[in-house]
Amino acid sequence: MYLAEAGLLDLSLSFVAELIAFVVMIAILAKWAYGPVMRAAEARQRRIAEQLAAAEQARREAEERLKEAEARIQEARGQAAQIIEGASRSGEQLRAELRARADEEARRMTESARREIEAERQRAIDSVRGEIADLVVAATEKVVGETLDEQRHRRLIERAIAEVGKVEANGRSRG
Repeated sequence: MYLAEAGLLDLSLSFVAELIAFVVMIAILAKWAYGPVMRAAEARQRRIAEQLAAAEQARREAEERLKEAEARIQEARGQAAQIIEGASRSGEQLRAELRARADEEARRMTESARREIEAERQRAIDSVRGEIADLVVAATEKVVGETLDEQRHRRLIERAIAEVGKVEANGRSRG
């Protein structure tokens, strides 16, 4: 009542008409507009939920691919380390083989040079022996004044060579 006296609650016919129009409008909207709007909102909400689920699935797949890629990288690093180690071992093995070949070649060359030196020494000794034999024969012929027969000549040469061999052996044992 206090409100009616103040003029705030003055119920007029226009107010009632506005109220009826508002209720009718709500009923019309509820019957024909509310359903489609709600379906559109629910469809949008479903699409958003599906997109979120797809994004989450994509994130999980990306993380899984990342883990696989990291695993492949680690495997590749391991293989690279093995290859490097194998190459290092191969290099060391090749170096050792080359060193062994070089040592063997040096040993063969030294042995060959030693044989050549020994052969040359033997040729020199044989040459000196021949010259000594010739000198002994010539000296003997001068001293004796006659030529020796073949058999005496050989014995004399052999005795001279034996004596030269003894002198040479004594000379080597002193030096």
